[in-house]
Amino acid sequence: MKITPYLFGLLFILFVQKSNAQDVVRTTVPDTTSYWHKKNSVGLDFSQIAFINWSVGGNNSISGLLKGAFLRNYTKGNLMWKNELIVRYGVNKQEERELRKTDDAIQLNSTIGYRHDSISNWYHSAKLNFNTQFTSGYAYPNTDLAISKAFAPAYLFLGVGAEYSNKEQKLNAYFSPLTQKTTLVLDERLADQGAFGVDKAVYDENGNLVRHGKKSRTEVGILVTNQWKNEIYKNMFLDHRLSLYTDYLNNFGNIDVDWQLQLDLVVNEYVKANIGTHLVYDDDIKSKKEIDGVQVTQGPKIQFKQLLGVGLSYTF
Repeated sequence: MKITPYLFGLLFILFVQKSNAQDVVRTTVPDTTSYWHKKNSVGLDFSQIAFINWSVGGNNSISGLLKGAFLRNYTKGNLMWKNELIVRYGVNKQEERELRKTDDAIQLNSTIGYRHDSISNWYHSAKLNFNTQFTSGYAYPNTDLAISKAFAPAYLFLGVGAEYSNKEQKLNAYFSPLTQKTTLVLDERLADQGAFGVDKAVYDENGNLVRHGKKSRTEVGILVTNQWKNEIYKNMFLDHRLSLYTDYLNNFGNIDVDWQLQLDLVVNEYVKANIGTHLVYDDDIKSKKEIDGVQVTQGPKIQFKQLLGVGLSYTF
């Protein structure tokens, strides 16, 4: 077969195109960029004291607190989605006394935001917060009737607003003029009591039950949150979290406060000490007190908890 110059040129062009295509296939690297940032931290704090023939007296005691924090953050362009799960459970055992709960929390926080340009720290945001506990709580020493249970209460906040997020200053602030707060009390006895602000049961004049208490309550109001977490000194990290909420319809201006402050002292990669406080005020949460062996419900009070622990921590 005679190869004309035209046919030879056509074959040469096809050969070059095939070689370039093979080179592209060989040199193309798949895009492995991940827009997710993941961080997991688990820890165990403990304390123990024992006495043997101690002249001034004392009770043997041991305490433990298991905790975990799990972050899943997504950032791509001007879109940001932050997710955080916090769990804690602590117990204390003293000599000649039953095992008592010292801490119990499940917290889920999720915020999605969008900004107009890459240099702004302001986002149009939607936020979800959910809080409840693992097991029943008691007004010790009364362990016959629980004053709280899993999902009794549980709090769900869902709203839209504006968020300021500054990564360099480790500062985050959120303002929502429209947030729905749902309080769940999924225990019939506690709901009948009207615990945590739900409508209590209705009885007739003879004491017969007419209607069980409601197991949920919905409010709409203003939510303001603020978080700042930074290294204030070498190996000393301060975590400040503040949440303020007021309802438009029920006692507007009466503010629910949830303020957590924790200082972490890093000894080494696995050993840490921490000091923390937690202050809560909610007008819907009535205090309980044991009077002459009877559990009495009183008015709302400021709730305050102080923590001090040393233990093991692992981050991965």
